[in-house]
Amino acid sequence: MAGTKTLLVLENFIGGKFLPCNSYLDSYDPSTGEVYSRVPDSGKEEVEAAVEAARAAFPGWSARSPQERSQVLHRLADLLEQSLEELAQAESKDQGKTITLARTMDIPRSVQNFRFFASSILHHTSECTQMDHMGCLHYTVRAPVGIGVPPGVVNIVFGTGPRVGEALVSHPEVPLISFTGSQPTAERITQLSAPHCKRLSLELGGKNPAIIFEDANLEECVPTTVRSSFANQGEICLCTSRIFVQKSIYSEFLKRFLEATRLWKVGIPSDPSASMGALISKAHLEKVRSYIKKARAEGAQILCGEGVDKLSLPPRNQGGYFMLPTVITDIKDESCCMKEEIFGPVTCVVPFDSEEEVIKRANSVKYGLAATVWSSNVGRVHRVAKKLQSGLVWTNCWLIRELNLPFGGMKSSGVGREGAKDSYEFFTEVKTITIKH
Repeated sequence: MAGTKTLLVLENFIGGKFLPCNSYLDSYDPSTGEVYSRVPDSGKEEVEAAVEAARAAFPGWSARSPQERSQVLHRLADLLEQSLEELAQAESKDQGKTITLARTMDIPRSVQNFRFFASSILHHTSECTQMDHMGCLHYTVRAPVGIGVPPGVVNIVFGTGPRVGEALVSHPEVPLISFTGSQPTAERITQLSAPHCKRLSLELGGKNPAIIFEDANLEECVPTTVRSSFANQGEICLCTSRIFVQKSIYSEFLKRFLEATRLWKVGIPSDPSASMGALISKAHLEKVRSYIKKARAEGAQILCGEGVDKLSLPPRNQGGYFMLPTVITDIKDESCCMKEEIFGPVTCVVPFDSEEEVIKRANSVKYGLAATVWSSNVGRVHRVAKKLQSGLVWTNCWLIRELNLPFGGMKSSGVGREGAKDSYEFFTEVKTITIKH
């Protein structure tokens, strides 16, 4: 990484070295709208160099014992912890999120992930069966499909999807692709990788429902649902964007929810009292705002947020990509705001009558990533969770993750799962060996 005091210039990381690029893209600070860094605009040449570096590093790294590789991952976790503040500042600056969120969630979560997989690598076992009558023993071994950390094991190539992205996913020597992003991009990845029969793991969008029954504990439900709707400016694939509330408590819930939402402070990322920072880009802010306009045109009510309340920011941040948390009501299930992923601080609150009705409505979109269910009735919780077409269902909570268990979505929310066992199976090839004695 190289740069000046006024402008940071990023470089690709290939074969254990930082390498400059022939052309660069401007990267904007979301909190000011000003260019703060330049990012390599890489293409086929850089991808080829990264693939070659990975190919050269693979034999040595894959031959290391699980214990050695575990030590490397633990060392990476140590380094992340040592640089937590520096990394949090960089993440906040790049994404527009609050420094508090980057400091308490993003970086610590990265450390946790490295430590978890450093441990899990030591505990996987192979399968073995005997056929005594045939004099045979069968067993399985797993060989890594991709690679891991000395020079060439990890390579970082910056650029745009049409250039570097397409070059990477269509490269014949890239055997598998793990992608997190939008469905249209995933469709393009699938098209480009199909001729090579590549293995895909796709974690895509969501239109996640929260279902709040009349026996829900609103003391816990309201603040958690505000957080699940607006955390990280709503720019989390697991955020709640459709809130179904049973009619008997609809008015009470809505009153409390609006009160709690208005307490969420939108401020500059460095403000420790800010609940939300800036959205990722100007184009994305305009996209999110366009949904509010569509909702208004359809006759929906905007109860707080965009176009209703005033956003107060320091002069330097007036050009930033900020938006107030926004609550929409009186909106039909057929509306684009109820069907399409907005990926911003916008949520819709609608009433429902019966359990059967709300399950049908919750399942009526093309996505199926995550859902939350709020009820004190244990039987109902299990019934509803089973019937929801969703890869993850949280009951009376949100965003509590167990890395041992599968993570991923149904329908248009993705293909495949992540997690200890699932990731192990995705990133390795299984081989069955039969020994006749």
